Amino acid sequence: MLRRLTPVLLTLAVVVLGVTALAARPDDGTPRRSADFVVLVGAAGLRWDDVDPQNTPTLWKMAEQGAIGSLSVRSAHRPTCPVDGWLTLGAGNFAAWNGSRPGGGCPASGVTVEEPDGIGANLPDQPGVVAYNQDKLAWGATPGALAESVRCSVAVGPGAAVAAARPFGRVDRYEAKLPDDPTELLGSCVLSIVDVGTVDDDDPLVRAAQARQADERLARVLAARPPRSLVLVAGVSDTDTPARLHVAVADGPGWDGGWLTSPSTARSGYLQLVDLAPTALAALGRPMPERLFLGRPAVTVDDRPDDLRTAIEAPADADREAGAQRRVAGWFFTLLAAAQMALAVAVLPLLRRARRLAGPHSPAPVSRRIVAVVELLLIAAALAVPAALLADAVPWWRGHHAGWWFASVTALLIVGGTAAVRFTPGHDRTLGPLGAVAGLATLVVGVDVLTGSRLQLNGVVGYSALEGGRYAGLGTVGLGVFIAGSLLCGGWLAQRVRRGWRPAVLVAVGGAAVVVVGSPYLGADSIGAIALTAGLSVAAAICTGGWLTVSRLAWATMAGLAVTIGFALVDLDRPAAERGSLGRFLAALGDGTGGLTVHRSSTSNFQTLVNSPLTVLALAGAALVWLALLQPWGGLMRLFGIYPAIRAAMAGTGVAAGLGGVLGGSALDVAGAAGALVVPMAALAALRVLDHSTDRTVPDGGRGGGEGGAVPPRGSGPGGAGPGGPAPDGPVPSVGPAVTDPGRPGGSDGGAGPARSAEREDDSSGAGDAGRSRGAPPAALAAAVEPGAAVATRTRIPGQASPPAPEASDPPTR
Repeated sequence: MLRRLTPVLLTLAVVVLGVTALAARPDDGTPRRSADFVVLVGAAGLRWDDVDPQNTPTLWKMAEQGAIGSLSVRSAHRPTCPVDGWLTLGAGNFAAWNGSRPGGGCPASGVTVEEPDGIGANLPDQPGVVAYNQDKLAWGATPGALAESVRCSVAVGPGAAVAAARPFGRVDRYEAKLPDDPTELLGSCVLSIVDVGTVDDDDPLVRAAQARQADERLARVLAARPPRSLVLVAGVSDTDTPARLHVAVADGPGWDGGWLTSPSTARSGYLQLVDLAPTALAALGRPMPERLFLGRPAVTVDDRPDDLRTAIEAPADADREAGAQRRVAGWFFTLLAAAQMALAVAVLPLLRRARRLAGPHSPAPVSRRIVAVVELLLIAAALAVPAALLADAVPWWRGHHAGWWFASVTALLIVGGTAAVRFTPGHDRTLGPLGAVAGLATLVVGVDVLTGSRLQLNGVVGYSALEGGRYAGLGTVGLGVFIAGSLLCGGWLAQRVRRGWRPAVLVAVGGAAVVVVGSPYLGADSIGAIALTAGLSVAAAICTGGWLTVSRLAWATMAGLAVTIGFALVDLDRPAAERGSLGRFLAALGDGTGGLTVHRSSTSNFQTLVNSPLTVLALAGAALVWLALLQPWGGLMRLFGIYPAIRAAMAGTGVAAGLGGVLGGSALDVAGAAGALVVPMAALAALRVLDHSTDRTVPDGGRGGGEGGAVPPRGSGPGGAGPGGPAPDGPVPSVGPAVTDPGRPGGSDGGAGPARSAEREDDSSGAGDAGRSRGAPPAALAAAVEPGAAVATRTRIPGQASPPAPEASDPPTR
C-alpha cells in the first residue's frame, strides 16, 4: 500500500515545497502620499563621479539630506539617447524616439517644439512617436502617460517637453529656459519637469564645467520649490557607449536619508528610469495607470552609511564594476566555450580506447598519466563558472588591467577547486569527482544567494545593472549552474542509498533547491522554480531505474502543473505592485496585453540564441553527448545502466534547463551554463566506467555501501585486498573464485598501470541493475541475488583470453 502511495506523497511534497517558496514576499514598503508637488529635474549623462562638494555643492547637500541611488536608464533602444531617456521618463515604460540611428548611435535630428500661444507648447512629432512605440516596439509604451495622469504639468527645456507632452503632443505650460525666479512657474501645476542641461563631454575639465552649470540651475529650482514638494534629480540618459549607471536623488517629506530602491529591482540602492513616473504619482497620491506603467514606485531603505563620501563611493564603484563586467564577460564565455570544445575533441580518442577489447588486436591503452591530466582538465572546466562567480568577491575591476586581474583570480580559484576535488576522499571512484564538483558548484551559488546575491550583481557570470533585466536573486548563468549542481548532488546522494529511498532523497535535495530558486527573499525566480520542479519530478520518477512510463510522466506533469498553479494563485492574490513575473504575465493575459509579453519573450529568445556564447556551449555539449557519449563506445549508456539515479539527475537537468531558458526569455543560456558543469563530468564518469569495464572479477551479491555497487571478492584479482588493489569498504561475502585474464601479468586490468579498485557495478538494492547493465552470466546473477550462495561452476567471464566472447551489452567485436 505504501509503495502505491509513494508517487502521490512525493508529488505532494514537491508541490508543498514549491508553493512555500512563494508563500511570502518581503515587505516592499509601499509608498503613501507624501507631497503636494513633485519636481522632476533631469540632467542627461550625469553620473556619481561628476558629484563632489566643490564643483556641485547643491547636489552634494541635497544628497546628504535626501535618499540616493544608482539609476539604470534602460529604454527601448540601446544606447539610451537623451531623447529616449526623456521619452521613457514620461511614459513610465521602455520607450524610444523614432528615426534612423546610424551605427547604433542617436537620431541626428532634434526635437521640434512649437509655442503657438505663449503658454504651452506642441510637439508635432508626438503622434508619430506614439504610433511607433505601440506598433513597432515590443514594450507597447504610451509616451505622455505620466502627463495624462495629472491635471496640469509644467516643462522647462526641450528635454522636459518630450517627457511632459501628452500623447497628442500638447504641453500644458512650457518655458524654453529656466527663469531667474521660477517660483510662480513651479507652483502653477502639481507636476513640473525641468531640463537642467547635458553632461556629455569626454574632457574632464569641460565635463566638470557642464556639471557645475547643471548644479547652478538645480540651486534655482530648490530655492523656488513649492512647499511640501518632492524633488527628484536624475541622470536621465546615456550620452555615449557603453551604458553607465547614473545619479538618482530624492529630497522631500519622507525621503530623509537612506538608499533609493524599487520593487522592480528589489535591490537596495538601485532603481530604473521607468520607476520615476510611478514614484511621482505615488507621492502625489494619484491613481496609477497599471496597464501603461512598467515601473514601480521607489521607496527608501535605511542601511546607507552616515558619511556621504563613503555612500557615494558605493554607486560609483558599482558603475565601474558594471562597465568592466561588460568588457570581460564576452571574452570569458568565448574562451570557456573554446576550451570545452577543445576538451571534447581530446576526450574522443580516450573514449574509443578506454575499453580494451578481448583478443590480441585490442588497441594499446592510453597512458594513465594522460588520462589523469585529461580528468583534471575536465574538472577544471566544470569549475570555471563557479570560480568566475567567486572571483567577484575580489575587487578586480578597480585595477588598470581589470581583465587580467579577473583572469588571474579566476585561474587561481579554478586551480584551488580542482586540487580540492582531486584530494577529496573517494576521488578514485567513478562518481567521486562528479559528486565533489556538483557539491562545490551548488555551495558557491547557494551561499551567494543566501547572502543576498552580492557576487552575481554586476558579476562576469551574473547580471548587469546596465542591462536592466535583473538586479537581485539568481541570474541566468547562476540558475543553470544551480539546477545542474543541485540535481547532480541529489542523484549522487540517491545512488548511495537503497532503491526505495532514492526518490525521497532526490525530492529532499531538489525541493530545497526549488525553495532557494523561487523564494522572493532568495532567488526570486518563479519561472526558474517551476522549471526546476518539472526537472525534479522527472528525475524522481526514473531514479529507481526503468523508463519514463506514461504513469511516471503523468505524476511528474501533475507535480509541475500543481506548483505552477500554486505559484500563480499566490502571486495573483497580491497587489499589482508586489507581483512577480508570473503574476504580472497572467494579469496581462487577463487584461488583453499578454501578447506583448509573449512577443518580448520570443524576441529575447531569438536575440540571445543568436548572440550569446552560451548557445555555443549548449550546442557543443549536446553534440558531444549525442554523437559520442551516448554511442555504444561512449560509456554514458553503461553509466546510466549502472547508476540510474545519475541518469535521472542528468535527465532532470536537461528538462529544467531547457524550460527555464525558453520560458525566461534566455533561449539556451540556462542550458549552456548547466552543460558547462554537466558535460565535463559526464565525460569523466564515462571514461572511468569504460576503464573499469575491463575488470574480470565475477560480481557477487554483497550489499556494501559506497557508490551503490557490489564489490569483488577480497584479496583476489584487481580491486581485492591483496596486491591486485585496495580493499573495498565493509565486509564482502565471497561467491567463488575470481577469474582473471591469464594473458595479463598478475591479473591486472589490461596494462592500465598500477591496479585500480574494480568498478562496483551493482547498486545497493541488489544486483538487479548490474546484471542488466553488464549482461552478467546467469550463475553469477543468481549468486548476487542470493548473497552467500556458491557458484556451482566456474563461470566464463567475457573478455577471457580463450575463447573470446563479448559482453551482452557491448557491440560485437571484429
